[in-house]
Amino acid sequence: MSSKGGGTALTRRNYRLSSDTDKPRSTGIVNEKLLSDYLHHVFPSTKQGPALASLRKPLGFQDLGAHLERLLSEGEPAEESRDQPVEGRLGPQPVVLDHTSGFEGLLFVDDDLLGVIGHSNFSSIRATTCVYKGKWAYEVLISSQGLMQIGWCTLNCRFNQEEGVGDTPDSYAYDGNRVRKWNVTTTNYGKSWAAGDIVSCLIDLDEGTITFCLNGQSLGTAFTNIKTGPGVAYFPAISLSFKESVAFNFGSRPLRYPVEGYLPLQNPPTADLMKAHKLLGYIKNVLATAIDTQEEKLLEKDCAVWRLHGEPTVLVTLAHIFNHFAPLMCKVYLVEDVLMDFLLGILEGGGSVDEHPLIQQLLDLFWLLMEDYEVNECLKQLMMSLLRAYRFSPIIPDLGFQIHYLRLTTAILRHEKSRKYLLSNVLFDVLRSVVFFYVKTPLRVKEAGLEELIPTTWWPTHFDKEGKDEREPKEESADERLRRRAYERGCQRLKKRIEVVEELQVQILRLLLNNKDKTTGEASRYIFLNKFRKFLQENASNRGHPTALCPPEYMVCFLHRLITAVRSCWDEGNRKSPGSISSEDAYVPPQLFYNGKVDYFDLQRLGGLLSHLKKTLKDDLASKANIIIDPAEIQTTSMDDLDEDEESGAAQRPFGAAAMGGALARPSWLSSPTLGRANRFLSTAAVSLMTPRRPLTQPEKVKVRTLAVEQRTEEDIEGSHGNDGLLLGRPLEEPDQPIADKSLLEIVDGIVMMYNLSVHQQLGKMVVVSDDVHEYAVALKDTEEKIARCPARRADILEELQKSQKVFAEKLNHLSRRLAWINATIYSKEKMLDVYWLLCVCIRTIEHADNTGSLFAFAPEFYLNVAMNAYSALKNYFSPANSMEELPGYEETLTQLAAILAKHFADPRIVGTDIKDSLMQALASYVCYPQSLRAVERIPEEQRVAMMRNLLAPYEQRPWAQTNWILVRLWRGCGFGYRYTRLPHLLKTKPEDANLPSLQKPCPSLLLQRHMAELLSMDKDMAASFLNSVLNQLNWAFSEFIGMIQEIQQAAERPERNFVDTRQLKVCATCFDLSVSLLRVLEMTVTLVPEIFLDWSRPSAELLLRRLAQLLNQVLNRVTAEKNLFDRVVNLRLPGLESVDHYPILVAVTGILVRILVDGDRQGGLLLPWKRKSSKPLGWSVGRRRQSERRGISEGNKRKDGGRQTGESEGDEGKPDLEKG
Repeated sequence: MSSKGGGTALTRRNYRLSSDTDKPRSTGIVNEKLLSDYLHHVFPSTKQGPALASLRKPLGFQDLGAHLERLLSEGEPAEESRDQPVEGRLGPQPVVLDHTSGFEGLLFVDDDLLGVIGHSNFSSIRATTCVYKGKWAYEVLISSQGLMQIGWCTLNCRFNQEEGVGDTPDSYAYDGNRVRKWNVTTTNYGKSWAAGDIVSCLIDLDEGTITFCLNGQSLGTAFTNIKTGPGVAYFPAISLSFKESVAFNFGSRPLRYPVEGYLPLQNPPTADLMKAHKLLGYIKNVLATAIDTQEEKLLEKDCAVWRLHGEPTVLVTLAHIFNHFAPLMCKVYLVEDVLMDFLLGILEGGGSVDEHPLIQQLLDLFWLLMEDYEVNECLKQLMMSLLRAYRFSPIIPDLGFQIHYLRLTTAILRHEKSRKYLLSNVLFDVLRSVVFFYVKTPLRVKEAGLEELIPTTWWPTHFDKEGKDEREPKEESADERLRRRAYERGCQRLKKRIEVVEELQVQILRLLLNNKDKTTGEASRYIFLNKFRKFLQENASNRGHPTALCPPEYMVCFLHRLITAVRSCWDEGNRKSPGSISSEDAYVPPQLFYNGKVDYFDLQRLGGLLSHLKKTLKDDLASKANIIIDPAEIQTTSMDDLDEDEESGAAQRPFGAAAMGGALARPSWLSSPTLGRANRFLSTAAVSLMTPRRPLTQPEKVKVRTLAVEQRTEEDIEGSHGNDGLLLGRPLEEPDQPIADKSLLEIVDGIVMMYNLSVHQQLGKMVVVSDDVHEYAVALKDTEEKIARCPARRADILEELQKSQKVFAEKLNHLSRRLAWINATIYSKEKMLDVYWLLCVCIRTIEHADNTGSLFAFAPEFYLNVAMNAYSALKNYFSPANSMEELPGYEETLTQLAAILAKHFADPRIVGTDIKDSLMQALASYVCYPQSLRAVERIPEEQRVAMMRNLLAPYEQRPWAQTNWILVRLWRGCGFGYRYTRLPHLLKTKPEDANLPSLQKPCPSLLLQRHMAELLSMDKDMAASFLNSVLNQLNWAFSEFIGMIQEIQQAAERPERNFVDTRQLKVCATCFDLSVSLLRVLEMTVTLVPEIFLDWSRPSAELLLRRLAQLLNQVLNRVTAEKNLFDRVVNLRLPGLESVDHYPILVAVTGILVRILVDGDRQGGLLLPWKRKSSKPLGWSVGRRRQSERRGISEGNKRKDGGRQTGESEGDEGKPDLEKG
């Protein structure tokens, strides 16, 4: 028999035995009577009853084909009735989206014409089939929860970029984003939808109604009396905004939530469905029947214990069945409705997947009796159906649906041959298989069963004056304690159920990371590694492309599961190889960054472009790592240097280095918008290497192949016979010690890259739920206090307050349960340890790379980014219950990170502006918190002194604002009137974010101040250049500030109504804050090293003192004159200029003057003439400062905050863009 697949006729294997009638026993076939009984038992005729069983004809294999054809044709509809059109429907079959003429705007449509992504403001598209009579239904799988309008429209509807489905008279739509229904006008309707929901769209043209369902639950009739009659027919249609995506099911697959009485728009394959169910029944009969050849009788047995033993009778029988069954299993509808249900039924009994070996036996049978292309298509459709079912299953309390589908996925992937096929061709190429590792967050907690799991809710009720949780809360009441403990027990129950899903996901990854399954070709791990690298390439190189980017919420879950699986494999290998390091001490060796074995795509290196580094550091590569770069390859990879003299490069190349060809070309690529993955091929850099052995004799030179990612083999990765694989080119500084399987090192490298791509941003986004809980809790507490104070006679006010109280309490009940889910899936203790492990990996990797000297420039920037971001996430994003102080080795890790920031923020090997700014900002944030500042003080003294020397470098020709901010933070708490956290005149205002580094309490560092004093005292040239640069910047900043407030004052005095540009106000406030911070650095210098200005033996002392005096006089004259420009602008109280006030600038100036006058007296009256000149403005400034202090203290007393405050003006924060002003 022949079957067709992919348009090409292929001949099926012939399993019929030609000798079955002549020598049945010699070939293993049972005798004729027993065979006949067996075949009649397996293939029972529906027309023969038990009474006629004795009269039936003997049945053998020679008659089985015709018998089977006859059985399959029973009940099959006639050919003419099968092709007859259904009344009430017009259009082609199958039903797809009309991508030729039925759309408006720009959209990406999937290859199967069922998935769509919006790519313009508001795009619309309709289906190819319409209905005019009867009751019809279709389903929409919601992939993103944004703005979309889904429903029905007529052919006369005209859409544009502003109006879509539901905005015209003959179109009707449901919008779950805004929870409304649309038909020209709009009203509230239904529930909000979320990604992973399924919307059913039902139309009854007999009654004239349209109804929508969400996950099988009716939302009620949305529209009645819709227009019907001659010439009116309705198409399924959707309008969606930019980057929103859905997938349609018109009936090409079984409807997930069929509604009785409503037909799918596409006819189900009824005849094939009937055949498939019959054939599956025959397969079950084979599995449940055993042949006892000794007693010559048939035995019933349990299907679960069936094994493929190669019995000829059974095999030939199955071959006849599969002759008909195999072609049917290439159709998605039949795979989902017949095969997937059958396989899921096998696992329904519970227990581990290992306890159900029947699935493994069936897959063996598939590969034995089906053509390869049929098995491939069947497995592809099966995995697509499983992924779709997992992704769009509703959340129920025990997560039963998700567990069910993951168990079957695990069982299939346990089959070696099937796993390798799926890895090579489906999981990353056709499917967005990362979905299997995602645990979606329910938007509607009631439907998810969280009310049953967490019956009692709780939220923090004690807050400080900034609205934050108190670090040391007051004694909670007995009722609060009971509620909190009940809530925590509910959270633990939820966490245990989620852990079951996560464990199954980890099992799947462990199967994919198997490196021992080499009996059928390359091990699974190496296939996974190459696919994983391509996956990273797509997400790193196609930022913003909706068809290739993996959603960040999927990335977060994938990262945690992958870390767990990799660490498990790592430690398993460590137990077998005791000399290697454990996963606790994991790091990525620096060889991976420069030997060309791992492709980092277009990601930036610390030293700049890779092509530039290969040219400038080729001698270092040759001497330190025995790596020779081919000049031809350099020219191929560097498009900017095509005109370089090739001969000069060849002349410097050591003798014996083998020339390699250029990088492979990058062909175009295709992708599928909903489930598809982009296929792009990129070659790694071509290099010629020598073996990294270091004997006394001359090292051997070897030629190493340079392959594209998808072409690498196990030998290219792990190495063999003296070839170090990924670790080729070990530098002398790197210890010669086994680390782990080299494939695991590359996966760890990919995990770090994943965190940098989108995981960190997603961790920050999910904190918003916790913030909402805090805001509503503060609002509820405030409302309860108002209710307690409300007079009994004001019943109207009391009623409104009680309504508000009820709303806030309901919202908090909802949010606290949702927060429990998020804490279990994203912010749990285990997830925190994963991020901490990643931080430690990055720190160790950076330290090892730093030891290589100049080769450190090859390290990718993202390692430093992840180190900084992971620390930030641990400090700011994870639950307060999971304290950083409890992490193992936390103090040491903090010190290691401090050493990295202190050393590399001014490292000349790092050239990228963005990464240098990030390092500077991270160091600035580090010194704002007491614990991290102490870590800076714990780094070796040599590194501390080097850091301070870099901070004291002249400000010109470099971004200096953050440097100045760091010095200010080291001084804050020691200066004159500088112990405040928030400015006195800002005490009444609430800060936008009390967790900002600039709003932390002062924590000066006397140790680093001492280092600064020693450096400035010993190095006179450095002191002079540093102070001159500070004075120059102060002169610029204050002059700019004065010029801007003049413009603001002029605008305010004009008779016509004027609005000052907010950007101008912001720049003005920034210049003022810069002036204050520069004055504080001068105060710090004058206090710590007064001899710089007062020791006349220093050649620059008198000049510096003159410059300082002139600038201070300029500041005092501008600020202290009564009713002057500064006064008038301050009294305007413009939004954006809140930090501009007399107090901060006058106390800074006063601090400088007092220190100079006090230290000047010790010099024997050297400054007496200058003191007389400065006495009046100084006295006035002190008076104004006292007025500001009294105003601030009175306001502070109103807030019962005493003399010490808990915040600081936003202006005192050093901003990265200050130098642009």
